[in-house]
Amino acid sequence: MDHSEYAGHLPTTEAAVTALHAIAAEYGRAIEVTHDIGTDRTSRRSAAGFGVTADPDGSLPHEAYAEFGGVPRVRVRLYPEDDALITVEGVEFHDIPRDDVPAFLRSVLGGLAHVRARRFPPTASLVVPLPGDRTYREHLSANLLTPWLSGRIR
Repeated sequence: MDHSEYAGHLPTTEAAVTALHAIAAEYGRAIEVTHDIGTDRTSRRSAAGFGVTADPDGSLPHEAYAEFGGVPRVRVRLYPEDDALITVEGVEFHDIPRDDVPAFLRSVLGGLAHVRARRFPPTASLVVPLPGDRTYREHLSANLLTPWLSGRIR
């Protein structure tokens, strides 16, 4: 199944949500999506006045939250500012560009993501490789090693 149309630029939150649905179908995962539309509803617009729903240019900011079923537990919050917060088994990856979200999810759901651990000093990181030799890496604390993360230690 070719989903290359979801590998490039995702100009809107709605386009990104469409890509998330396609990726969920590709990996046989259930997905639940909720939408927050308007400056009074989006998480990064708390400074907007009471009852204000639009940006100064008249547009409505659109934020979406998606939760994928199954293991690993994956959650995605798409922000109106063209970035995302992706949480994998409790590990948060902040400020992921919206255009990287499909490749990031394919890496996690396709089994490429792994935990890099060192004995001394004792550290561990969740590593998510993307095409083009790009990598996202987040430090893990010892109490975050879920069975899925433990099974991916290298």
